[in-house]
Amino acid sequence: MAAKKTSKKSKKKYGTAARKKVAKAMRKKKRGTLRSGRSKKKVTSRKQAVAIGLSEARRSGSKVPARRKAGSTKKRSSASKARRRSA
Repeated sequence: MAAKKTSKKSKKKYGTAARKKVAKAMRKKKRGTLRSGRSKKKVTSRKQAVAIGLSEARRSGSKVPARRKAGSTKKRSSASKARRRSA
């Protein structure tokens, strides 16, 4: 039997442990017991619940891609160009 080739697209980005952490965070959110970081406010957003699950997975050392950078460089550069034009 020939070995299976895995393309870059079919390769899993998230490990099993990471998916379990996210699922656990989603269950807590549905029950209304999921709380955010320092403020300990109740989480109501689905996106925030996923983010909390992923950050817990990162802390535990699961296979998770690196965090996205805040804002893209394209947006910043176009905004700074607009400021230069108006000044």
